[in-house]
Amino acid sequence: MAYDEDMAARIRDILAPERGLSEKRMFGGLAFLLEGHMTVAVSGQGGLLLRIDPSRADELVAGPHVDRMVMRGREMNGWLLVAPAAVDTEEQLTEWVGLGVAFVRTLPPK
Repeated sequence: MAYDEDMAARIRDILAPERGLSEKRMFGGLAFLLEGHMTVAVSGQGGLLLRIDPSRADELVAGPHVDRMVMRGREMNGWLLVAPAAVDTEEQLTEWVGLGVAFVRTLPPK
């Protein structure tokens, strides 16, 4: 399954003002990087892969349509899978993308 081009365009619009923005095809989707750090990706399986402050993971997965990312049977601390139902509106998408941006901006540029 190809990633959602419309979702990618929506994210591109949200991230346009950010410095150090780049895009890279990875994980069967399209990742958006800030200063070399993956921030959010449009998943090829639907929804988003989102980088977050690991200390907020429990709080953020308590709501509907959000789970921890699991890779090779292991939960990836600091990474979430956000289902399409959680990013239907521009407000929802902007909020989720903002969480990723806020965390990545705490990291030194690569």
